[in-house]
Amino acid sequence: MFADRDHRQMPKRNLLMKIVRILLVIGLVWLAVVLVLGVVVIVYGETDNASPSDTIIVLGSGLRRDNQPGPSLTRRSRHAASLYAQGMAETIICTGGLTAGRNRSEASGCAEVLMANGVPESAILLEERSRSTEENALFSHEIMRANGLTNAIIVSDGYHLLRAQWIFTQEGIPVVTSPAVTPPIMTLFISTAREILALHWQLVKTVLNLPFTYVPVM
Repeated sequence: MFADRDHRQMPKRNLLMKIVRILLVIGLVWLAVVLVLGVVVIVYGETDNASPSDTIIVLGSGLRRDNQPGPSLTRRSRHAASLYAQGMAETIICTGGLTAGRNRSEASGCAEVLMANGVPESAILLEERSRSTEENALFSHEIMRANGLTNAIIVSDGYHLLRAQWIFTQEGIPVVTSPAVTPPIMTLFISTAREILALHWQLVKTVLNLPFTYVPVM
């Protein structure tokens, strides 16, 4: 009796083991892809492709609790000021809207750093509506069209540039990328992990043609 029961359960056990093995292989392949993607994100972010362009676009980043530019926004804005001083472009578009708990936009924080580093106010354009990288691209494109600008240098932290280049290209903006100074190693590690997740989302969104331009964690 027990032998018959064990015999009947064998196909179920075999099927379960096959499923487990398949899931294990899928998990290992995904892990390998994630590791390779992490390397690509970091290597791409270390490459400066800046060349003379119509404008420089600084991608927004958070303000501190006192409404002053945070470390990331400061890095990005200072680098944009350096590119401007080198004659890479005649205008700079600062991007980034209001975030929770702040009473000024990320774009205004960027402008503050730019002017402190020698960029005249007349050369700065503000994009103060965006809440995501995709909205950075959408609303920056509107400003570019209104001002007769056709191509741009994207400035951000290096870990952000692979995804940013993808999004801006999808928006139809010819861009090159230029990384700000590399952040501390722990910030780089955490932010790269976040970028890998964001790239997964961007792939899903592109494949399924989802209309969302803003997800709070992206």
